[in-house]
Amino acid sequence: MGAEDGYDLVVIGGGPTGENLADRAHAGGLSVALVESELVGGECSYWACMPSKALLRPVAALADARRVAGSREAVGGKLDAAAVLARRDGFASHWHDDGQVQWLASAGIDLVRGHGRLDGERRVTVETPDGGRRTLTARHAVAVCTGTRAALPDLPGLAGARVWTSREATSAQEVPGRLAVVGGGVVAVEMATAWRALGSEVTLLVRGDRLLDRSEDFAGQLVSDGLRAAGVDVRFGVSVTALHREPDGTLLLDLADGTRLPADEALFATGRRPATADLGLDTVGLEPGSWIETDDTGRATAVPAGWLYAAGDVNHRALLTHQGKYQGRVFGAAIADRAAGRPLDLAPWGRSVATADHAAVPQVVFTDPEVAAVGRTLQEARDAGLRVRAVDYDLGGVSGAALYADGYRGRARAVVDLDREVLVGVTFAGPGVAELLHSATVAVAGEVPIARLWHAVPAYPTISEVWLRLLETYRG
Repeated sequence: MGAEDGYDLVVIGGGPTGENLADRAHAGGLSVALVESELVGGECSYWACMPSKALLRPVAALADARRVAGSREAVGGKLDAAAVLARRDGFASHWHDDGQVQWLASAGIDLVRGHGRLDGERRVTVETPDGGRRTLTARHAVAVCTGTRAALPDLPGLAGARVWTSREATSAQEVPGRLAVVGGGVVAVEMATAWRALGSEVTLLVRGDRLLDRSEDFAGQLVSDGLRAAGVDVRFGVSVTALHREPDGTLLLDLADGTRLPADEALFATGRRPATADLGLDTVGLEPGSWIETDDTGRATAVPAGWLYAAGDVNHRALLTHQGKYQGRVFGAAIADRAAGRPLDLAPWGRSVATADHAAVPQVVFTDPEVAAVGRTLQEARDAGLRVRAVDYDLGGVSGAALYADGYRGRARAVVDLDREVLVGVTFAGPGVAELLHSATVAVAGEVPIARLWHAVPAYPTISEVWLRLLETYRG
C-alpha cells in the first residue's frame, strides 16, 4: 500500500459477495482493498442465512422424527430453547469476525475498517472507527457490495415501538411469549416457523391472500397448512395501521379491521431496500438510496467509463446470498480480465457473465414443509412469452417419500419449454426436499434435453425418484 492508498480494486462491503469478488479479482492478479463498516462476513453470517438456519434445523429434525412410527414414540416434549439459541450463537460466531478477518489476510486482501463512500471517479473515502479519514484510489475499478437493509413501513408509532427486523429475529436471546410477524415472504414464514417451535405464540399477519407470492401457488398453500398445524395463527387480508408500546412492555398493533393485537414483540418482514443512502452515489451521478443497475458483467450501466461495479443484493438482480457470491466470482474475474487486457467470454453462460441471474436462480425456504425452487414459475414462463406446460406430481406417491415420512404431503412441478423440450423451472414442496434442488438447478442451468434426462436414473427408493415420475407424466 503506497502513500496514496492506491489499489487496483477497491471493494465496498465485506459480506460474502464482497469477499468472493475480492478473492477472484486478487486471484486474477489485482491488488485489492476491502472496506467494511460492521463485521466481515456480512448479513448472511451474523443476521441472516447462518443464524436463521441454525434456528430452523432443530425444528426440522424434530418434525422429521415425529413423522415416522417408532421414532415418533421415542421423542417427546418441546425443543430446548436455550440449547437451540446457544447453538445458533455458535453458528453466528458469537458475532465476532476474527475468522473472516484471518481468511482475508491469508487471501492477500487488505481490510480497511470504516464507513466507505464514493468520492468521484475511482475514489473511496473511509471514515475509520478512530475518527480518522482515509482516501483509497482504484486504478481499475470500485465494486459496491453493500447489500440491503430491512425496509419498514411508515406507520404511526413505529419509531418508538422497538420492533424487530430480520436482525433481531435471528439474534434474539429470549423467546417472546407472543410474537406478531408482519409479512408473507421468506423471512416471515421462516421466523414464524422457528419461534413457534421455540415456544412463542405466533400470529402471522399477511396483507395479501397467500404466502410466498413469488412461488407456485401450491407452495404457499402447503406452507400455510404447515404453519397452522404447528399452531401459528395465520391471518390473510390484514394490514397494520399503527403501533403503541405500553409502559409494561406490551406492544399493541392496530389492524385495519378495527381490532387490536397485543404482542410482546413484532417482526416486520416487509421487504428490503438497497444500502446505498449514505454511499456517495451522488458524486458519480447516481441517486442516493437507489439500486445500482448493472450489465451481466457487473458494470453499473449509468456510470460512464465502466469503472464502477455492483454485486449482490445492491444491484437488485437476485436478492440471495448464493447469487451474490456467484456474481462476486463472475464479476471479480471479469474485472481482473479487463484490467489485464484478457478477452472476456460474453456469450450466454460464458465465464464472464452472470446468466444464471436470469434463468436459473435457486432458492430454498426452510419451513415445514420446505420449498425448493429454481428458474421460472409457470406464470413467469408464460409472462416471458414461452410456450410451456406444467407437469405436476404428488410427492407422497413416490416410494422414497413414503419411507421418509408417514402420510407424506408434498408436490412437485416441472415447467417444460415445449419448443426446446427443456426445463425452465422446477418447484418441490414437502419435507426434506431442499437437497433435491441442485439436481433441478443442473437440469435448468444446463438446459438438459428431456430426452437425455430420461437416462438419468434415480436411485430407488429415494425421494429423487420424483424425477422419473415427472418425466413419465410428461411423456404420458
